[in-house]
Amino acid sequence: MNLPVVALVGRPNVGKSALFNRLVGGNAAIVSDEAGTTRDRHFARAEWNGRAFWLVDTGGLTEDPNVPMDVEIRRQVLQAIAEADLLLLVVDAIVGVHPQDAHVVDLLRNAQKPWLLVANKVDDPRSTDFYEFYRLGAGDPYPVSAQNGKGSGDLLDAIVERFPEQEAEPEEALHIAVIGRPNVGKSSLVNRLLGEERLVVADTAGTTRDAIDAPMQYHGRTLMFIDTAGLRRQSKVEEGIEFYSALRTRRAIDRADICVLMIDATEGLENQDLKIATLAWERGTGLVIVVNKWDLVEKDDKTAARFEKDAEEKAPFLRFVPFLFTSAKSGLRVTRLLDVLLQVDAERQKRISTSQVNARLEELVARRQPPQSHGREIKLLYATQVQVAPPTIAVFGNHPELLEEHYVRYLHNGFREAWGFTGTPLRVVLRRRAA
Repeated sequence: MNLPVVALVGRPNVGKSALFNRLVGGNAAIVSDEAGTTRDRHFARAEWNGRAFWLVDTGGLTEDPNVPMDVEIRRQVLQAIAEADLLLLVVDAIVGVHPQDAHVVDLLRNAQKPWLLVANKVDDPRSTDFYEFYRLGAGDPYPVSAQNGKGSGDLLDAIVERFPEQEAEPEEALHIAVIGRPNVGKSSLVNRLLGEERLVVADTAGTTRDAIDAPMQYHGRTLMFIDTAGLRRQSKVEEGIEFYSALRTRRAIDRADICVLMIDATEGLENQDLKIATLAWERGTGLVIVVNKWDLVEKDDKTAARFEKDAEEKAPFLRFVPFLFTSAKSGLRVTRLLDVLLQVDAERQKRISTSQVNARLEELVARRQPPQSHGREIKLLYATQVQVAPPTIAVFGNHPELLEEHYVRYLHNGFREAWGFTGTPLRVVLRRRAA
């Protein structure tokens, strides 16, 4: 599902970051009384009435061309406006209408994007302090207090009401996000699979800024490839374009059934690769590791095995993930990826009968009893698969909260030994049931 993007815009010190924190339910943005505290953009996933969206906080807009930081903030806010599906213009009800508010209104009108006017710092909903904002000719202001939460529910209602209805994706389409650090060959791989130069390829890192969908047919299935910009370490995400590339990559992971993580064979598996892999795995998507530029590596018959072993030592879950050693440039083993993707999809959709799951649980418990906790015996009574994509097995017992994590891993590994689930997360959840 492609989640909408909502951006907060306005002049400095109107409470955008405080409102951001209120709407996402946390303290993800830095809040200060000093104007201009927010310089880089922050984004977080928010949800209301069953509708999820990305909320983006931006720096305060000014009109001073002599201050380099103000010019940079303005450039980044313009990028936010271009990216957003809905904009929230935040104004300060205590200060009242400010000349800069009218400038921002003009900016939004020129953008021709849907937007809402939000009057912040209205602690009492019965107040008429915000009425003067009707002068802006921007429609009905939504009075809120980011500090105490007044009016935030009505604002969220208005936000989600303006989202377009989600278009149903074709059921047979398998969505595949090609992810990884910049310049590892993601676009080259997709172009090789599609057989045409559909995506721009250049030696310059970061050529791809958007997440681009490219469909193809394979063995009767529609494979929808989502080519994405690369994810850098957050400390290096300084430019607005880089920031939105990171946001788009996370959105692509949200939409994907399977993620293809590309790694540069000449650089090896780096910490940022592990973070990206973990991000996809924790979202519950399938995962395939493609080690690109394999033709540039000096190797023997054990080099690939060593690469996989080193990866597993850094992130143990990678031992459940298929590795493919390719060259997008020469085409080495690239088409093999299509078969691997269909195999991983089959593993994600695999359903094991309750009788088989119970039989396997009995075998595992017979082999190793759950350790007692504070003198209390833990009994595991039965298990059943409750979900696919990702496959999830529920284990019922008398004191599931006392079961130690190492024993849950033992069960997890035992279920994998029996049924594989290669390339997909397998979740084991514990449920209480009286003996």
